[in-house]
Amino acid sequence: MAMTLLLAACSNQQIDTSLRNEPGARDELKTNSDLTEAQRRARIRMQLAIGYYGQGQLEVALDEIKQALTADPDFADAYSVRGLIYMDMGEVRLADENFQRALSLAPQNPDIANNYGWFLCQNGREKESITYFESALKSRSYKSPSKALTNAGICSLKLKDKAAAERYFSQSFQFEPDNPLTNVNLANLAYDRHDEARARFYMERVTKTDGLNASLLWLAINVERKLDNRASEEKFAMQLRQRYPGSVEYASYQRGAFDD
Repeated sequence: MAMTLLLAACSNQQIDTSLRNEPGARDELKTNSDLTEAQRRARIRMQLAIGYYGQGQLEVALDEIKQALTADPDFADAYSVRGLIYMDMGEVRLADENFQRALSLAPQNPDIANNYGWFLCQNGREKESITYFESALKSRSYKSPSKALTNAGICSLKLKDKAAAERYFSQSFQFEPDNPLTNVNLANLAYDRHDEARARFYMERVTKTDGLNASLLWLAINVERKLDNRASEEKFAMQLRQRYPGSVEYASYQRGAFDD
């Protein structure tokens, strides 16, 4: 059964920044007192840019990043964020150039490595992306390993390497067990190998939240059906009927086109 995977989070969720911009600083973190006034202004502008980016106001975010770089031309994180903005604008060449600039300024920055890996993964360069996710994960100072692990899992699925994908998602689960993206993908992988009990374990963590889409409800229905849990199957079927009566999944349910 080809389930629809929650393969990608919004790209603004990839943003992670820190005061870690000195190429020779290795894993030593700068504090605010180490910054010049210009650098402080640049960081304020970048935080504004991140806020606008999260709201989908890409041109405004781009202008804020421009002002951040005017204040601090060597601000590696700002180039990385600008790369993400250009990526969302479909400006692939400009995005690549900005990520490369960020990496040249801060080659040991795991957040930038993760961002560039995500860019590569979204632009048909999945094999290359894994190298950057692995680079991010090697950093002792990386505060968000679950992001790089989840991204590596997503890109491994694009490469049709389910074993690697499950390994990455399982590691991500250890860091962030309530991440719905991780749990959904682990549930799909378990279901694909006919381990419905394990699939149910992960789906239970997802179905506790609101706003399940039609494909997730359909997966939950099929998992419960395979385990002969009719009451749970009916519960999810009712949600599917009430929320998505015009969906392909509900039409499949009406026809009895289960993954038997």
